[in-house]
Amino acid sequence: MRRKTSRQPRIIGGQWRGSKLPVPDIDGLRPTPDRVRETLFNWLAGDCPGANVLDCFAGSGALGFEALSRGAGFVTMIEKDKYAYKNLQQQVDRLQADGVQLMHGDVLELIPNLDRKYDLVFIDPPYALASMRQQVMSALEAHQRLHQGAKIYFEWPQDEVFDSALDNLTWLKQKKAGQVNYAIAEWRVSR
Repeated sequence: MRRKTSRQPRIIGGQWRGSKLPVPDIDGLRPTPDRVRETLFNWLAGDCPGANVLDCFAGSGALGFEALSRGAGFVTMIEKDKYAYKNLQQQVDRLQADGVQLMHGDVLELIPNLDRKYDLVFIDPPYALASMRQQVMSALEAHQRLHQGAKIYFEWPQDEVFDSALDNLTWLKQKKAGQVNYAIAEWRVSR
């Protein structure tokens, strides 16, 4: 039986500022730390309002709910673990979060079925699945799920080297916080 832990990231800004998000006790589930999210959303301050957002490994929902709290127009959250997915459903209900599409399953199988293009994408898979960052990015490109100029967030462990081999990504910002590396890239297809 999975149980709730005391880890409860808080939403940092916007309409739900200060709201805590319960995190199920699931191996590999590590919500993006508050400090990292604060920096990330400072970087994205002008990109959130009205944006279509895709949270590829939603987990606790911290990134997706933060984006929605800060004015994103629509957020698709994908989660494979059934307990984490159930927790996300409960948080959508609790926050009365309109504009959320929850999807349960494998992100690589679901990307072809998405019905829109995205302005912001969060790609922070469990650290044990390092190759998923590149696979997800390749699937988003192959199925044309990105608007020109889309901002892509990547997160990876400090001891790992990550550099996307995709020609259409330009790295904008990168930082380290504790054991976490994180960065924003912009997706733009040359004309």
